Amino acid sequence: MELSPSNPLEAGQLTGLRALVTGSSRGIGADTARYLAEAGASVVINFRNKEKRALQLVEKIEAAGGTAIAIGADLTDPDSVSAMFDEIDAQWGGLDILVLNASGGMESGMDPDYATKLNRDAQVNVLETALPLLGDDGRVVFVTSHQAHFINEAPTMPEYEPVARSKRAGEDALRERIPALKERGIDFVVVSGDMIEGTVTATLLERARPGAIGERKEAAGRLYNVSEFAAEVALAAVEPIPSENTRFVGDVSSFTS
Repeated sequence: MELSPSNPLEAGQLTGLRALVTGSSRGIGADTARYLAEAGASVVINFRNKEKRALQLVEKIEAAGGTAIAIGADLTDPDSVSAMFDEIDAQWGGLDILVLNASGGMESGMDPDYATKLNRDAQVNVLETALPLLGDDGRVVFVTSHQAHFINEAPTMPEYEPVARSKRAGEDALRERIPALKERGIDFVVVSGDMIEGTVTATLLERARPGAIGERKEAAGRLYNVSEFAAEVALAAVEPIPSENTRFVGDVSSFTS
């Protein structure tokens, strides 16, 4: 399978491996899934309500010579999550890479506790449900933002704070499981990036606070786009685990100074 120009992985690097990327019908998740598939992995495209997009991505991956399946699941519903992993087990017999990419909380019309349910509770449940399928030498990647990772040290925009705190709570809950994962031989890494241009979150934040992305870009000097950040997530699935299990993407000086 030919690698796209923006893919940082090597052709055949992941041959024989099986990966699930949550929230991968579009955006960062979709590009991450595509990069993994191009490198040889069999990839599960997970979606909540964007089935058409998920199936279109599967078609693109298969047309390029890769292997992918689309499985719908509401990650805040434990029964739905269990059904997803039952299907993965039935089709592939296990998993090697789990990318916890799905997140949310700024959408309109959602339950007031939705951010916490998705960004904390669902992340833990997905990991726990996946464990029987993850073999030795497995890898778990949790995707977050600098605004969430550093929320206890640096304030963020009020419109984003509830989401940031829920994602930090999810990260903390997952980190508590690192010792148990190590005993199983499973690696865990957090990928933290600044605001990403072109994502749903950035669009919703800009709508709630016009000029927010421009202000952040000016402060950071540069913001990654979707494909660039997805490349870092894909690399996190294969490269050695960095210090404190955290892979920072982009400058963090404005959060740590």
